[in-house]
Amino acid sequence: MSLEQLIVFGTLGLVLGLFIWGRWRYDIVALLALLIVTVTGIVSGGAAFAGFGHPAIITVAAVLVVSRGLQNAGLVDRIAAWMTRVGDCPTLQVAALAGLVTVCSAFMNNVGALGLLMPVALRMAYKSGNSPALLLMPLAFGSLLGGMTTLIGTPPNVIIATFRVEAGESPFRMFDFAPVGVGVALTGLVFIALLGWRLIPRRQGPAAPQELFQIAEYLTEVRVPQDSQLVGKSLRDLELTAEADVNIVGLVRGQRRLLVPSSFEIMWPGDILIVEADPEALKTLVDTVGLELVASQDLGEEALGSEDVSVLEAVIMPNSVMEGRTVIDLNLRWRYGVNLLAVARQGARLRERLKNVRFRVGDVVLLQGRTATLPEVLPILGCLPLAERGVRLGQPRRIALSTGIFGGALALSATGVLPVQIAFVGAAAAMVLAGMLSLREAYESVDWPILVLLGAMIPVGQALESTGGAQLIADQILELGRQLPAGLTLAVVLVGAMFLSDLVNNAAAAVLMAPIAIGVAQGLGASPDPFLMAVAIGASCAFLTPIGHQSNTLVLGPGGYRFGDYWRMGLPLEILITIVAIPLLLWFWPPGIGAH
Repeated sequence: MSLEQLIVFGTLGLVLGLFIWGRWRYDIVALLALLIVTVTGIVSGGAAFAGFGHPAIITVAAVLVVSRGLQNAGLVDRIAAWMTRVGDCPTLQVAALAGLVTVCSAFMNNVGALGLLMPVALRMAYKSGNSPALLLMPLAFGSLLGGMTTLIGTPPNVIIATFRVEAGESPFRMFDFAPVGVGVALTGLVFIALLGWRLIPRRQGPAAPQELFQIAEYLTEVRVPQDSQLVGKSLRDLELTAEADVNIVGLVRGQRRLLVPSSFEIMWPGDILIVEADPEALKTLVDTVGLELVASQDLGEEALGSEDVSVLEAVIMPNSVMEGRTVIDLNLRWRYGVNLLAVARQGARLRERLKNVRFRVGDVVLLQGRTATLPEVLPILGCLPLAERGVRLGQPRRIALSTGIFGGALALSATGVLPVQIAFVGAAAAMVLAGMLSLREAYESVDWPILVLLGAMIPVGQALESTGGAQLIADQILELGRQLPAGLTLAVVLVGAMFLSDLVNNAAAAVLMAPIAIGVAQGLGASPDPFLMAVAIGASCAFLTPIGHQSNTLVLGPGGYRFGDYWRMGLPLEILITIVAIPLLLWFWPPGIGAH
């Protein structure tokens, strides 16, 4: 093994370890890997950032913008409105939800399709008295299955299509993934609907948000005395002075009642503050700043809201500005006019001081804010509302126009009239010009960390190939499979991609496994097509852990799952997919060993 190969393998080992550790976000880890292979001279300075101009980057960005346009048009919301007719049977609910998200994610971003249907799934669960855990994991897995079926269904497919060019062939087209992908997706859906959901652990967590966050028991009124040191000072001063973990959720001054009062509101003698605090924190507050407890009375949760103020649940999305930060870091009240009332993680309310909680993706937060501004604040924070929302049915003209633009891009790319990146950039531009989404929404819809990950990992993957590292791994696979049928060698490649995608981002798994698959095919004198398709299928099979794909992470908190819950349904699903995918790959993409 050469020095360059040692550096590349060491870099990939470091990347894998950092991905699993999860302390640093995957785009930062990918940039670190790119810097290492560039500084050591394996990748030239001129080629270091060539990955950011790769067609795969442009395609992924354009598809995300088009997905947002379809979402804004209300097409999926109109379809989701029909879900209420499914009934209370868990099998029917799982089949309907997983089936719908599978179809949507074939043509939309996986996480976007999941985010649209999560509130629908929660509404169905609460209405029927079922645990959300029975519906959310099947919903997440369905979003992954749908991505296997088309070129634009998931970034790994776009990457695999471009690697086919490097193997000396034309790129895969829009529906080249369908013959195998649809068969695998249908098999997975049948398994999830009939058996898979029954394997999900029945957590004893609460089934409804009002049971998860029992806020009323922590609401208390305290009065500012005439001689208090707080008279003339702002609520911000109180928050800085108090050593207790309390939330000031309201202020009563005579007949005037203010909910979510400004941090700059000045306190007067006789003011009554509505605070959220546990008994220990309340005692500390009263003792340290000299407030008086008001005579005991029942303060229901209606004390938190009014016509102008709302309280709602939201889940922290991937790449949220809240991820890894605390409420103090974010200045939620100052900057956004929002109160954080409670945080739940994996189905249980956190009892530690809210000021010390460092937010994670999938955490469920209870927020109080102005009804008029909360819908604008949530996207800025990167949160998805989980409460029942009004379904936007959309105007028929907007739905028809957005569907027509999208269908035109599909047709142009599927028939080869235009390259996929050109067709979908044109569709994205048409969506903006037609008013399906604003320019700001177009930029917001792009998952920039994914693009940075791809742009950085593509040169790293090329370094693996140029140094002979990919061929070295391929040779080991060939030694293992030289005496085995082609199907078993294919299975090794497929399972290898599955294993990687359970630990790292699926796009990174595709970038690393594609050159190895090409090397195996060349070593066998076979067509690279079935091996590249095996990588595409495997990269979409992140069913064993919550960290393999953002969809899995997103349902972790609302579903109350633990890390080890995913493999219970995911492992038999991956085994079933392997059993089904290999014959389909051999049938539709015969290796033709010895013919190449």
